[in-house]
Amino acid sequence: MRLDRFLSNLKYGSRSEIQKAIKRKLVYVNDDLMSDSRFKIDPSVDIVVFDGEKVFYRDTILLMLNKPSGYLSATKDGKEKTVMDLIREPYSRFDLSIAGRLDKDTEGLLLITNNGKLIHDIITPAKNIYKKYFVRVDSDFLNPKVLETDYEIMDGRSNYYYPSTPIVEKINDREFYLSIKEGKFHQVKRMVKHFDRSVTYLKRVEIGQVSLDKSLKIGEYKELIDYKI
Repeated sequence: MRLDRFLSNLKYGSRSEIQKAIKRKLVYVNDDLMSDSRFKIDPSVDIVVFDGEKVFYRDTILLMLNKPSGYLSATKDGKEKTVMDLIREPYSRFDLSIAGRLDKDTEGLLLITNNGKLIHDIITPAKNIYKKYFVRVDSDFLNPKVLETDYEIMDGRSNYYYPSTPIVEKINDREFYLSIKEGKFHQVKRMVKHFDRSVTYLKRVEIGQVSLDKSLKIGEYKELIDYKI
């Protein structure tokens, strides 16, 4: 990859600004001062230093975030806070996207990555990757297993559909775990509402084989290096 493209992709400036930085002798590769912005590098091997700062790079970034309530699952929004506002350098320099969104008032496990294939694998129901939620409802739900039966609810476009059979694990009369393969708009809330209950608290705790790290406080995140979805 060209040096100027590499640095520009990581938001160190436009290509013309990178060229100016090189002329100002601010860019090194493997301790060699650079004079040509077109110099080819291998980002996974070469060490790049920009204005005294070693440039952090990974081909694939995967972050686990313990999402707080009140944040939109969006890369940006002109009016409201988004989960990306919680991400700091060096990760904020990457073009990150959300792998399976959560409602604004829902907490818990959110995976953020720059890997498009990984996002597709996580959100596509055909991949059979379950998302597990802790659910609390407003009144006694003695048999939440009825959520595993066949019934219709609406999606985000006001069309009726049959949700795929979930997995229900009862905790007590008002709390249970619900695992689903899909991620339709307000799906968990609409499934529960179909049986005349309302969700008062919702938290995602697992995506596939990835479980929310209990040591992560609300709003904190960490990078996952060795993982299996």
